[in-house]
Amino acid sequence: MTSPSNNLHAMFFLLIVFISIPNLGLAARNIERTRLEFIKTSCGSTSYPQLCFSSLSAHASAIQNSPKLLANTALSVTLNNAKTTSASMETLLHGHGPTPREIGAMKDCVEEMHDSIDQLRNSLQEMNQFKGSDFGLMISDVQTWVSAALTDEDTCTDGFAGNAMNGNLKNEVRVRIVNIAHLTSNALALINSYAALHG
Repeated sequence: MTSPSNNLHAMFFLLIVFISIPNLGLAARNIERTRLEFIKTSCGSTSYPQLCFSSLSAHASAIQNSPKLLANTALSVTLNNAKTTSASMETLLHGHGPTPREIGAMKDCVEEMHDSIDQLRNSLQEMNQFKGSDFGLMISDVQTWVSAALTDEDTCTDGFAGNAMNGNLKNEVRVRIVNIAHLTSNALALINSYAALHG
């Protein structure tokens, strides 16, 4: 038979747990709100802040309040979107009945996207290997690669410029590539902000 003092201790413990549970939920919500606010504020330095926030807010728990993790996540999200876009461009190239000029522009664009993906992948790998004494050189490499990826994406859209190509294919390619270019631009801005903290 349990003693009254053991029952009292058990009841007291349960009371503490029941009081703590809502406070834990409130604390978790406050942490999440703080993390989202950090992302929103950081995205304010980018050229496309709404896209920046919408593409990164789902990763708030991984980003926490870290400028490095924010830049890293922005690169990762951009790389994943670039891979998806590149795959869809390959599909468009082999379907849709494109004209010879469209086929040429699509092939060039797919090649530029592959280059862009390589540059983004290199950047992400370098970001994951940052060391204190090599920071300046490594961040410079990352900035160069991400800038090159942005140039590749811009070159891709140039192939569809002018009135010689109109229609659904041109619009579909443009929408996809512009989205990737905007994500890349945002990632570069966040990388630059991170680099400025160490400058």
